[in-house]
Amino acid sequence: MSAWLQRALLGASLLAALAFPLVAESGFWIKFAFTTLLFAYLGQAWNILGGYGGQFSFGHALFFGTGAYAAAIAQTAFGLNPWLGLPLGALAGGAVGWAAGYLSFRYGLRGSYFALVTLAFAEVFRILANAVPFTGAGVGLFVPLQPGWAQLQPGPIGFYYIVLALVFASLWFAWRIENSRFGAQLMAVRENEAAAAALGVDAYALKVRAIALSGAMTGVGGVLYVQFYLYIDPSLAYGPGISVEILLVPIIGGLGTIFGPLIGSIVLHAASELARRIMGDAPGIHLVFYGVLLVVMVRFLPDGLAGLLRRKRKAEVPRNA
Repeated sequence: MSAWLQRALLGASLLAALAFPLVAESGFWIKFAFTTLLFAYLGQAWNILGGYGGQFSFGHALFFGTGAYAAAIAQTAFGLNPWLGLPLGALAGGAVGWAAGYLSFRYGLRGSYFALVTLAFAEVFRILANAVPFTGAGVGLFVPLQPGWAQLQPGPIGFYYIVLALVFASLWFAWRIENSRFGAQLMAVRENEAAAAALGVDAYALKVRAIALSGAMTGVGGVLYVQFYLYIDPSLAYGPGISVEILLVPIIGGLGTIFGPLIGSIVLHAASELARRIMGDAPGIHLVFYGVLLVVMVRFLPDGLAGLLRRKRKAEVPRNA
Protein backbone atom coordinates (compact mmCIF):
# COMPACT_ATOMS: atom_id res chain seq x y z
CA MET A 1 0.00 0.00 0.00
CA SER A 2 1.44 3.35 -1.03
CA ALA A 3 2.16 6.10 1.48
CA TRP A 4 -0.46 8.47 0.06
CA LEU A 5 -3.13 5.77 0.27
CA GLN A 6 -2.20 5.07 3.88
CA ARG A 7 -2.51 8.78 4.71
CA ALA A 8 -5.85 8.93 2.89
CA LEU A 9 -7.17 5.95 4.87
CA LEU A 10 -5.99 7.48 8.14
CA GLY A 11 -7.64 10.78 7.27
CA ALA A 12 -10.89 9.05 6.34
CA SER A 13 -10.79 7.03 9.56
CA LEU A 14 -10.30 10.20 11.60
CA LEU A 15 -13.23 11.93 9.90
CA ALA A 16 -15.42 8.87 10.43
CA ALA A 17 -14.46 8.73 14.12
CA LEU A 18 -15.25 12.43 14.58
CA ALA A 19 -18.60 12.13 12.81
CA PHE A 20 -19.69 8.86 14.46
CA PRO A 21 -21.67 10.36 17.40
CA LEU A 22 -23.57 12.58 14.96
CA VAL A 23 -24.89 9.59 12.99
CA ALA A 24 -25.19 6.99 15.76
CA GLU A 25 -28.75 5.72 15.97
CA SER A 26 -28.85 5.22 19.72
CA GLY A 27 -27.00 5.83 22.96
CA PHE A 28 -26.06 2.15 23.02
CA TRP A 29 -23.67 2.53 20.10
CA ILE A 30 -22.05 5.62 21.61
CA LYS A 31 -21.49 3.70 24.86
CA PHE A 32 -20.16 0.75 22.84
CA ALA A 33 -17.76 3.06 20.98
CA PHE A 34 -16.65 4.67 24.26
CA THR A 35 -15.85 1.29 25.79
CA THR A 36 -14.04 0.14 22.65
CA LEU A 37 -11.89 3.27 22.54
CA LEU A 38 -11.24 3.19 26.28
CA PHE A 39 -9.81 -0.31 26.06
CA ALA A 40 -7.86 0.62 22.93
CA TYR A 41 -6.21 3.29 25.08
CA LEU A 42 -5.70 0.89 28.02
CA GLY A 43 -4.33 -1.72 25.64
CA GLN A 44 -1.81 0.81 24.34
CA ALA A 45 -0.75 1.47 27.94
CA TRP A 46 -0.20 -2.27 28.40
CA ASN A 47 1.57 -2.42 25.03
CA ILE A 48 4.35 -0.14 26.27
CA LEU A 49 5.31 -2.66 28.93
CA GLY A 50 4.23 -5.95 27.36
CA GLY A 51 4.52 -5.25 23.63
CA TYR A 52 7.62 -3.08 23.39
CA GLY A 53 9.25 -4.18 26.65
CA GLY A 54 8.32 -7.87 26.58
CA GLN A 55 7.18 -7.84 30.23
CA PHE A 56 3.76 -9.50 30.29
CA SER A 57 1.49 -8.23 33.04
CA PHE A 58 -1.59 -10.19 34.11
CA GLY A 59 -2.54 -7.59 36.70
CA HIS A 60 -3.01 -4.22 35.01
CA ALA A 61 -6.22 -3.88 36.98
CA LEU A 62 -3.83 -2.90 39.79
CA PHE A 63 -3.14 0.44 38.07
CA PHE A 64 -6.65 0.84 36.65
CA GLY A 65 -8.30 0.39 40.03
CA THR A 66 -5.79 2.54 41.89
CA GLY A 67 -6.31 5.45 39.50
CA ALA A 68 -10.09 5.04 39.69
CA TYR A 69 -10.16 4.90 43.49
CA ALA A 70 -7.69 7.77 43.91
CA ALA A 71 -9.89 10.11 41.87
CA ALA A 72 -13.18 8.84 43.32
CA ILE A 73 -12.00 9.15 46.93
CA ALA A 74 -10.53 12.61 46.33
CA GLN A 75 -13.81 13.76 44.76
CA THR A 76 -16.24 12.25 47.29
CA ALA A 77 -14.22 12.82 50.46
CA PHE A 78 -12.35 16.06 49.70
CA GLY A 79 -14.40 17.69 46.94
CA LEU A 80 -11.58 17.61 44.38
CA ASN A 81 -12.62 18.67 40.89
CA PRO A 82 -12.75 15.54 38.69
CA TRP A 83 -10.52 17.17 36.07
CA LEU A 84 -7.78 17.24 38.70
CA GLY A 85 -8.55 13.57 39.25
CA LEU A 86 -6.96 12.79 35.86
CA PRO A 87 -3.40 13.80 36.89
CA LEU A 88 -4.06 12.35 40.34
CA GLY A 89 -5.04 9.01 38.80
CA ALA A 90 -1.93 9.11 36.60
CA LEU A 91 0.23 9.86 39.63
CA ALA A 92 -1.35 7.07 41.69
CA GLY A 93 -1.14 4.52 38.88
CA GLY A 94 2.44 5.50 38.09
CA ALA A 95 3.49 5.32 41.74
CA VAL A 96 1.99 1.86 42.18
CA GLY A 97 3.57 0.81 38.89
CA TRP A 98 6.97 2.05 40.06
CA ALA A 99 6.58 0.17 43.37
CA ALA A 100 5.47 -3.04 41.65
CA GLY A 101 8.36 -2.78 39.18
CA TYR A 102 10.88 -2.04 41.92
CA LEU A 103 9.79 -5.08 43.94
CA SER A 104 9.55 -7.38 40.91
CA PHE A 105 12.50 -6.44 38.71
CA ARG A 106 14.91 -5.87 41.58
CA TYR A 107 14.78 -9.61 42.26
CA GLY A 108 15.02 -10.58 38.60
CA LEU A 109 11.43 -11.69 38.09
CA ARG A 110 10.51 -12.06 34.44
CA GLY A 111 8.30 -14.11 32.15
CA SER A 112 5.58 -16.14 33.85
CA TYR A 113 6.93 -15.22 37.31
CA PHE A 114 6.45 -11.51 36.65
CA ALA A 115 2.98 -12.13 35.15
CA LEU A 116 1.89 -14.04 38.26
CA VAL A 117 3.32 -11.42 40.60
CA THR A 118 1.34 -8.64 38.91
CA LEU A 119 -1.78 -10.79 39.19
CA ALA A 120 -1.03 -11.28 42.90
CA PHE A 121 -0.54 -7.54 43.43
CA ALA A 122 -3.97 -6.83 41.91
CA GLU A 123 -5.58 -9.49 44.13
CA VAL A 124 -3.93 -8.05 47.25
CA PHE A 125 -5.29 -4.60 46.40
CA ARG A 126 -8.74 -6.08 45.79
CA ILE A 127 -8.73 -7.67 49.25
CA LEU A 128 -7.52 -4.42 50.84
CA ALA A 129 -10.18 -2.38 49.03
CA ASN A 130 -12.80 -4.80 50.39
CA ALA A 131 -11.53 -4.29 53.94
CA VAL A 132 -10.86 -0.57 54.40
CA PRO A 133 -13.77 1.87 54.95
CA PHE A 134 -12.60 4.79 52.79
CA THR A 135 -13.04 2.73 49.61
CA GLY A 136 -16.61 1.89 50.52
CA ALA A 137 -15.45 -1.68 51.22
CA GLY A 138 -17.59 -4.26 49.42
CA VAL A 139 -20.36 -1.74 48.77
CA GLY A 140 -18.08 0.44 46.64
CA LEU A 141 -18.12 4.18 45.99
CA PHE A 142 -20.80 6.19 44.22
CA VAL A 143 -19.57 9.33 42.46
CA PRO A 144 -22.14 12.16 42.62
CA LEU A 145 -23.96 13.02 39.42
CA GLN A 146 -22.95 16.56 38.40
CA PRO A 147 -23.61 16.89 34.66
CA GLY A 148 -21.44 19.28 32.69
CA TRP A 149 -17.93 19.71 31.34
CA ALA A 150 -16.82 21.56 34.48
CA GLN A 151 -17.25 18.37 36.55
CA LEU A 152 -15.96 15.97 33.86
CA GLN A 153 -19.45 14.63 33.22
CA PRO A 154 -20.16 15.92 29.70
CA GLY A 155 -22.53 13.11 28.75
CA PRO A 156 -21.90 10.09 26.48
CA ILE A 157 -20.93 12.14 23.42
CA GLY A 158 -18.54 14.30 25.42
CA PHE A 159 -16.93 11.22 26.95
CA TYR A 160 -16.60 9.74 23.48
CA TYR A 161 -14.59 12.72 22.25
CA ILE A 162 -12.43 12.77 25.39
CA VAL A 163 -11.46 9.12 25.03
CA LEU A 164 -11.00 9.56 21.26
CA ALA A 165 -8.47 12.31 22.01
CA LEU A 166 -6.71 9.99 24.47
CA VAL A 167 -6.53 7.23 21.86
CA PHE A 168 -4.91 9.54 19.31
CA ALA A 169 -2.52 10.82 21.99
CA SER A 170 -1.58 7.21 22.83
CA LEU A 171 -1.02 6.41 19.13
CA TRP A 172 1.31 9.40 18.88
CA PHE A 173 3.07 8.32 22.07
CA ALA A 174 3.57 4.79 20.71
CA TRP A 175 5.00 6.26 17.49
CA ARG A 176 7.41 8.38 19.53
CA ILE A 177 8.48 5.32 21.52
CA GLU A 178 9.15 3.34 18.35
CA ASN A 179 11.38 6.14 17.09
CA SER A 180 13.21 6.96 20.32
CA ARG A 181 16.26 5.73 22.15
CA PHE A 182 14.02 4.61 25.00
CA GLY A 183 11.95 2.49 22.63
CA ALA A 184 15.01 0.97 20.97
CA GLN A 185 16.37 -0.01 24.37
CA LEU A 186 13.00 -1.44 25.42
CA MET A 187 12.85 -3.62 22.30
CA ALA A 188 16.45 -4.70 22.83
CA VAL A 189 15.58 -5.85 26.36
CA ARG A 190 12.53 -7.65 24.98
CA GLU A 191 14.59 -9.56 22.42
CA ASN A 192 17.57 -10.44 24.64
CA GLU A 193 18.00 -8.83 28.04
CA ALA A 194 21.48 -10.25 28.62
CA ALA A 195 22.74 -8.96 25.27
CA ALA A 196 21.17 -5.54 25.90
CA ALA A 197 22.86 -5.36 29.31
CA ALA A 198 26.18 -6.26 27.70
CA LEU A 199 25.76 -3.26 25.40
CA GLY A 200 25.33 -0.95 28.38
CA VAL A 201 21.53 -0.86 28.72
CA ASP A 202 20.34 -0.60 32.33
CA ALA A 203 17.56 -3.16 31.95
CA TYR A 204 16.32 -2.81 35.53
CA ALA A 205 15.89 0.98 35.39
CA LEU A 206 14.38 0.74 31.91
CA LYS A 207 11.73 -1.80 32.93
CA VAL A 208 10.82 0.16 36.07
CA ARG A 209 10.39 3.28 33.95
CA ALA A 210 8.24 1.36 31.46
CA ILE A 211 5.91 -0.07 34.11
CA ALA A 212 5.59 3.35 35.77
CA LEU A 213 4.60 4.92 32.42
CA SER A 214 2.21 2.10 31.70
CA GLY A 215 0.70 2.38 35.18
CA ALA A 216 0.23 6.15 34.86
CA MET A 217 -1.60 5.81 31.54
CA THR A 218 -3.76 3.00 32.90
CA GLY A 219 -4.63 5.08 35.95
CA VAL A 220 -6.03 7.82 33.70
CA GLY A 221 -8.24 5.20 32.05
CA GLY A 222 -9.54 4.20 35.47
CA VAL A 223 -10.50 7.81 36.22
CA LEU A 224 -12.50 8.08 32.99
CA TYR A 225 -14.24 4.78 33.72
CA VAL A 226 -15.41 5.85 37.17
CA GLN A 227 -16.62 9.24 35.88
CA PHE A 228 -18.56 7.57 33.07
CA TYR A 229 -20.25 4.91 35.21
CA LEU A 230 -20.29 6.95 38.48
CA TYR A 231 -19.47 3.84 40.50
CA ILE A 232 -16.54 1.65 41.43
CA ASP A 233 -16.12 -1.36 43.70
CA PRO A 234 -13.20 -3.72 44.43
CA SER A 235 -14.33 -6.44 42.03
CA LEU A 236 -14.74 -3.97 39.19
CA ALA A 237 -11.54 -2.07 39.96
CA TYR A 238 -9.13 -4.93 40.67
CA GLY A 239 -10.93 -7.97 39.25
CA PRO A 240 -9.26 -10.27 36.71
CA GLY A 241 -11.81 -9.35 34.04
CA ILE A 242 -10.28 -5.90 33.59
CA SER A 243 -6.73 -7.28 33.44
CA VAL A 244 -7.65 -9.96 30.90
CA GLU A 245 -9.53 -7.50 28.68
CA ILE A 246 -6.62 -5.04 28.74
CA LEU A 247 -4.01 -7.61 27.74
CA LEU A 248 -6.22 -9.28 25.13
CA VAL A 249 -6.51 -6.07 23.11
CA PRO A 250 -2.81 -5.81 22.07
CA ILE A 251 -2.46 -9.59 21.78
CA ILE A 252 -5.31 -9.71 19.25
CA GLY A 253 -4.20 -6.60 17.39
CA GLY A 254 -0.46 -7.15 17.49
CA LEU A 255 2.12 -6.78 20.24
CA GLY A 256 4.61 -3.97 19.90
CA THR A 257 2.75 -2.23 17.08
CA ILE A 258 1.28 1.26 16.97
CA PHE A 259 -2.20 0.39 15.73
CA GLY A 260 -2.39 -3.13 17.18
CA PRO A 261 -4.29 -2.16 20.37
CA LEU A 262 -6.85 -0.13 18.42
CA ILE A 263 -7.43 -2.95 15.92
CA GLY A 264 -7.58 -5.48 18.74
CA SER A 265 -10.11 -3.51 20.76
CA ILE A 266 -12.43 -3.08 17.78
CA VAL A 267 -12.29 -6.80 16.94
CA LEU A 268 -12.56 -7.94 20.57
CA HIS A 269 -15.57 -5.83 21.45
CA ALA A 270 -17.37 -6.48 18.18
CA ALA A 271 -16.88 -10.24 18.68
CA SER A 272 -17.84 -9.95 22.36
CA GLU A 273 -21.07 -8.13 21.53
CA LEU A 274 -21.90 -10.73 18.89
CA ALA A 275 -21.24 -13.54 21.38
CA ARG A 276 -23.40 -11.80 24.01
CA ARG A 277 -26.32 -11.58 21.60
CA ILE A 278 -25.95 -15.26 20.70
CA MET A 279 -25.29 -16.69 24.17
CA GLY A 280 -27.09 -14.15 26.37
CA ASP A 281 -25.87 -12.41 29.54
CA ALA A 282 -25.02 -15.48 31.64
CA PRO A 283 -22.67 -14.50 34.52
CA GLY A 284 -19.02 -15.06 33.66
CA ILE A 285 -19.68 -15.99 30.04
CA HIS A 286 -17.55 -13.08 28.82
CA LEU A 287 -14.53 -14.45 30.74
CA VAL A 288 -15.01 -17.84 29.09
CA PHE A 289 -15.16 -16.11 25.72
CA TYR A 290 -12.00 -14.10 26.48
CA GLY A 291 -10.18 -17.25 27.58
CA VAL A 292 -11.05 -19.14 24.41
CA LEU A 293 -10.08 -16.15 22.28
CA LEU A 294 -6.75 -15.80 24.09
CA VAL A 295 -5.88 -19.47 23.50
CA VAL A 296 -6.83 -19.23 19.81
CA MET A 297 -4.78 -16.07 19.25
CA VAL A 298 -1.68 -17.37 21.04
CA ARG A 299 -1.89 -20.69 19.20
CA PHE A 300 -2.68 -19.56 15.66
CA LEU A 301 -1.86 -15.83 15.45
CA PRO A 302 0.96 -15.12 17.91
CA ASP A 303 1.79 -11.88 16.06
CA GLY A 304 -1.82 -10.71 16.12
CA LEU A 305 -3.84 -9.28 13.27
CA ALA A 306 -1.18 -6.66 12.53
CA GLY A 307 1.38 -9.46 12.10
CA LEU A 308 -1.00 -11.31 9.78
CA LEU A 309 -1.41 -8.22 7.60
CA ARG A 310 2.35 -7.67 7.58
CA ARG A 311 2.99 -11.24 6.40
CA LYS A 312 0.32 -10.90 3.74
CA ARG A 313 1.94 -7.74 2.36
CA LYS A 314 5.35 -9.42 2.26
CA ALA A 315 3.87 -12.41 0.43
CA GLU A 316 2.33 -10.11 -2.21
CA VAL A 317 5.59 -8.29 -3.01
CA PRO A 318 7.06 -10.93 -5.40
CA ARG A 319 3.81 -11.12 -7.38
CA ASN A 320 3.72 -7.36 -7.80
CA ALA A 321 7.39 -7.09 -8.76
